[in-house]
Amino acid sequence: MTGQLARLTGRDNYFEDFTAGDVYEHARGKTMTEMDNVLITNLVMNTAQGHFNEHQMSRSPMGHRIVFGGITASFIVGLAMQDTGENALAELALDKVRFRTPVFHGDTLYAFTEVLETKDAARPDAGEVLFRHVGLNQDQKVVFEGERRVLVKRRSHWGDR
Repeated sequence: MTGQLARLTGRDNYFEDFTAGDVYEHARGKTMTEMDNVLITNLVMNTAQGHFNEHQMSRSPMGHRIVFGGITASFIVGLAMQDTGENALAELALDKVRFRTPVFHGDTLYAFTEVLETKDAARPDAGEVLFRHVGLNQDQKVVFEGERRVLVKRRSHWGDR
């Protein structure tokens, strides 16, 4: 059973593998569906008409309902998880969040991540990594930017578990 958990996660996303300046283009994209927007927006009890009222939004400068920003942020961070979160022990912060371009039903999102900083943590089995996540739509327009600080396992302590 030794090493069973380590075999289930990526081999190159422990704390020791991240270096400031590294940039990741994440493998997957996600098309935002009406179901994504309406279901999740309802689940978090966001009642803003811009997410639900197509009639009202058709007469706005946007022209259509827009995807709730919390969903956009969640999907961009989610697209980055395979590379940045498989060995996370804790999410420490999400800062400097900006929504640059509205997201509409049918837009496809892609994510890129830059490692901004790595530093020792208070505990010996992990370190802190500061990531900058950027989300783009199918037209290469930035829809999301944000920084995420994560406590990440050290291979030296977790790699053989």
